[in-house]
Amino acid sequence: MNFQEIGLKEPIVQAVTEMGFEQLTPIQEKTIPFITSSKGDLIALAQTGTGKTAAFGLPVLNMLDVETKDTQVLVLCPTRELCLQITGDLKNFSSKMKGVEIVPVYGGSNIETQIKQLKKRAQIVVATPGRAIDLLERKALKINAIKWLVLDEADEMLSMGFKEDLDRLLSETPDEKTTLLFSATMPYDIEKMAHSYMKNPQEIAVAQKNIAAENVEHQYFMVRSKDRYEALKRIADVNPDIYAIVFCRTRIECKEVADKLISDGYNADALHGDLSQAQRDNVMQRFRSKHLQILVATDVAARGLDVNDLTHVINYNLPDDPEIYVHRSGRTGRAGKSGISISILHLREKGKMKQIEKICKRHFVAKNVPGGREICEIQLFNLIDKMKNVEIDEDRIASFSRQIEEKLAGMSREELIKKFVSMEFNRFLDYYKNAKDINVDLSEEDRISPKKDRQTSRRERFTPNDRIKYSRLFISLGSKDNVAPATMIGFISRIVNNRDVTIGKIDIMRNFSFFEVDEKHTSEVLAAMQRAKFDGENVTVEIASSQKNEPRDRRDKKDKKDKKDKKRGKNVMFQRRGARNK
Repeated sequence: MNFQEIGLKEPIVQAVTEMGFEQLTPIQEKTIPFITSSKGDLIALAQTGTGKTAAFGLPVLNMLDVETKDTQVLVLCPTRELCLQITGDLKNFSSKMKGVEIVPVYGGSNIETQIKQLKKRAQIVVATPGRAIDLLERKALKINAIKWLVLDEADEMLSMGFKEDLDRLLSETPDEKTTLLFSATMPYDIEKMAHSYMKNPQEIAVAQKNIAAENVEHQYFMVRSKDRYEALKRIADVNPDIYAIVFCRTRIECKEVADKLISDGYNADALHGDLSQAQRDNVMQRFRSKHLQILVATDVAARGLDVNDLTHVINYNLPDDPEIYVHRSGRTGRAGKSGISISILHLREKGKMKQIEKICKRHFVAKNVPGGREICEIQLFNLIDKMKNVEIDEDRIASFSRQIEEKLAGMSREELIKKFVSMEFNRFLDYYKNAKDINVDLSEEDRISPKKDRQTSRRERFTPNDRIKYSRLFISLGSKDNVAPATMIGFISRIVNNRDVTIGKIDIMRNFSFFEVDEKHTSEVLAAMQRAKFDGENVTVEIASSQKNEPRDRRDKKDKKDKKDKKRGKNVMFQRRGARNK
């Protein structure tokens, strides 16, 4: 069925057609006729990325009274990103309609500006629950006469702790309204909410509840706890064109994994709860534009994140709730494309994996972590393919042709090929030269006790970098240069270009910063940074003038004293160690 056949007004059909949409998705095909022909409440279950915004947006726009400026529609969603995305989609759908006003309101932005926008009146308000409550209390948001209440990503709003806010907002809305609840999963809390606030809702599902997407392949790699990060790197290396989200349990683990990836030269960054809204926006913009290949995130930080074309979702840890796994894996394999959901497991997680398999009704395929030779072969041929596909601009290189030929004179074809491969590929060959097999034989499950594995995992997971002897270096970059710890790690790693160099704590000041490198590589780092430039400006790097010979515990005590002295207004040398870059 297409949009012309479903009974939508001509301006909406025209706008949707110009956007390139022709056929309805399954959820749209089932929900749009129901909403346009009935005033009943609806629970719609569909995975993320199946066109849910159009499923509720198109029929609501079709029935909207554009002659009145009163707020008729309130759409509630979990995050700022999703709020803006829904608003953008609704504006596109209504681009051929006259008199439609849509206002997004969300936290992390100036509330006074949003109040001014609401005073001008809007028929549709898209809001995050917390900001909606703030505006309601200021009497800027009026929802006592709305006709439609839409709860988008309802399961995520509840899992993020918005239950009280939702209860408050739902109690403020009129009884005579239509409630449309859209969710990827159907946990008990959703059923309870439906029972409390909805009137005999019709339930529509495009698939069975809590079933993983059909076009996603589910794989797992079995390793020991200490090899989890090494497995992640090999998965990334064996997929040169990877575009993935790596899910971690905690923001601490998220920071650690992202920092290690950046330090090891991967095009990665982190998304977690400690980021400011501006930092979060920057990371998301780079990831959406594919300037980042790997985004390391927590489940909470990734709520409402809508990115297309992901090749992989990687579970650095399995979630405790199988429904969370369904939602994670549903972020790849969208719009008819295939995707891969990978889980990096150790032996005691096999039972949890079996539980997820049973609930999701999907089989997890066991895979071997690739070895060094396999990775090097794939990377080499990927490099050659890229070289073959490079477009040659004869006009640009013509003036250099004679000098190039002179410099390469006397070299045979075979020698040129070997030098080209060596120049671009030596780093990979060196790194994986003696790479060991980190796969765990599944038959070991009977020989390794969960208790022993758990003790090993905890000890290895929290092994402090303090066991490494560090040198503390000064660098002439600070917050005024828009430098953050992740930026610093990436900058140093690119200049030094050695995966064996370990970066320790980073302390960002306004005009300069300090960072630690393992002592055995100090000379190498200093030499590499001598001609370094950041945004076209020369950068100074040298051994910090003080504290470099102090024992770590004495320096940490001095840091605490400096902080106390600073609060008392004393003039102290501001060379404290600062917080660990986690």
